[in-house]
Amino acid sequence: MSATVLVTGYGGFLGSSICQQLLRQGYRVRGIARNSYSKLASLGVETHCGSITDAALCNSVVAGTDAIIHTAALAGVWGKTVDYERSNVEATGHLLDAARRHSVRAFVQTSSPSVTFDGSPQSGIDESVPYPTRWLCDYPRTKALAERMVLDACQPGNLATCALRPHLIWGVGDPHLIPRVIERCRSGRLRCVGDGMNLIDTVHVENAATAHVLALQRMLDDDRDAMGRAYFITDGHPVPCWSWITTILQSAGLQPPTRRISLKTAYAMGGTLELIYKLLGKSSEPPMTRFVASQLGVDHYFSIQAARDRLGYQPARDRDSRIAELQAWLRG
Repeated sequence: MSATVLVTGYGGFLGSSICQQLLRQGYRVRGIARNSYSKLASLGVETHCGSITDAALCNSVVAGTDAIIHTAALAGVWGKTVDYERSNVEATGHLLDAARRHSVRAFVQTSSPSVTFDGSPQSGIDESVPYPTRWLCDYPRTKALAERMVLDACQPGNLATCALRPHLIWGVGDPHLIPRVIERCRSGRLRCVGDGMNLIDTVHVENAATAHVLALQRMLDDDRDAMGRAYFITDGHPVPCWSWITTILQSAGLQPPTRRISLKTAYAMGGTLELIYKLLGKSSEPPMTRFVASQLGVDHYFSIQAARDRLGYQPARDRDSRIAELQAWLRG
């Protein structure tokens, strides 16, 4: 009999792709999210509506499942610390508690490469790089805390856990990365930071979903070489940052802006704006932050050798066709 898998954030960009891959492979899929997603329900997902910040709800939806893929999180670079703590740390704790209570066998967490990022260049690093002593915003800090909780919860023979770190997920239907770049361009708030030649990694949503399903299978198989670890997940093809942004904009029929700003200036501007916005109690995101400046201006690409070796992950090499799909979607 196939395993029952709970996917948190099942209606999100990544979560929905994971659900569809799981269904195709014969898993029984249960999903929880704040909203309802009738399309996924029609495909066979057992849907539940609610927040995983509710410990009692977590306990209820986890009961009767064999595994959890935890994609739900509060993302972004600006917001209240308490909200990030509640959504990313406390909610993960609720799920882990429920997993232990109901003898769940496998737990795969969607983490982020930003858990290791302090603003310094990350040029082909692997998972041996430690967490930094400081983070530039609450999202990577709380994701690091949650990742550590998940990895520390690993108990071979009982609960197998791992964490995946997909980087800049993209593809048709992306509601996050691509619309954000396009909106910044259209509003005149997008500039090339530095020379734009810093290398970055991205990952297509289907590759990211495949990695999660592979990790789930390894955890359910009680693979002790694979469990208890974090894994960087990318397309395995770093590209210059400004070249990638240009590809997105041109796919949408836009011309990339020609204005440039030095990394030093952008970082200082971000720090100043963060201070002003905090003093004024503004909830909207500043037009520049230290985290965004650093992400736009320094290398952040990663070795995926561990995922290849231990999870059997091989990213599909169809980037050109995926970009063509993206262009058709953005212009359609």
